Amino acid sequence: MTHFTKHAIVILLSTVIGAAATSALSLAQTPPPRHGDRPPPPPRPGDGNPPPRTGGGGDVHESSIDSAGSHTILGEVWVDNWFRLLVNGAPLLEDSVAYRTERSFNAERFEFNADLPMTLAFEFRDFMENETGLEYIGTRRQQLGDGGAIAQFRDKASGRLLAASGADWRCLTVQAAPADASCARERNPDVSKPNCAPTSTSVPDNWADPDFDDSAWPNATVHSARDVGPKDGYDRIDWDRSAKLIWGPDLKKDNILYCRVTVGG
Repeated sequence: MTHFTKHAIVILLSTVIGAAATSALSLAQTPPPRHGDRPPPPPRPGDGNPPPRTGGGGDVHESSIDSAGSHTILGEVWVDNWFRLLVNGAPLLEDSVAYRTERSFNAERFEFNADLPMTLAFEFRDFMENETGLEYIGTRRQQLGDGGAIAQFRDKASGRLLAASGADWRCLTVQAAPADASCARERNPDVSKPNCAPTSTSVPDNWADPDFDDSAWPNATVHSARDVGPKDGYDRIDWDRSAKLIWGPDLKKDNILYCRVTVGG
């Protein structure tokens, strides 16, 4: 091997080793990614941030319920935010999306058997984070929520409308809050503050029974679709013209309602 060739090999090896060392040094000195370069991790419950909020439902949840009776009935319900239904005093169905789910706007379509006449008894709930009736507490969106419900029932065999929510239903507001809308501007809303205090009404255990006297309960208040703003699963149901959006008198403050109607034979 000539002196020139040896000299060239030495130069080449020196160049490769130097490049590798420079690359390693460059990597070692590269700063870690900045927080703004990648999305932050989601907040965890208990770390000072509220837990992630979830939304539920944009469709119609369909089910068939095993119950006794000579008529097969098709029920359809949409509510902001949650409901449970009792028929003749017996529990029949709960909303398929849990009450603690914010923005639960799914609708329910279900079949069951029953004898006529029958008493339909609903518990309707709007979402609230605590007894102040507020939602999004501790955020810039802290506010009073608003409710609304609509329901209809048909005889499956004939298609005959048996019942539709309207002003003839009896609806008692069981919980209303806050006492004043100014509660939504409180930095730390709490039921101990007069403007955040709730109003509650006790109801006997047999409120859903057919023989319960609901004559002292007020009639449901009918609200316009513009005021309620129904969405998602609501639009997936062909509502009868007689089916109305109902709630208590105050869409924002009335949070828990019990509603009843008796369907004739």
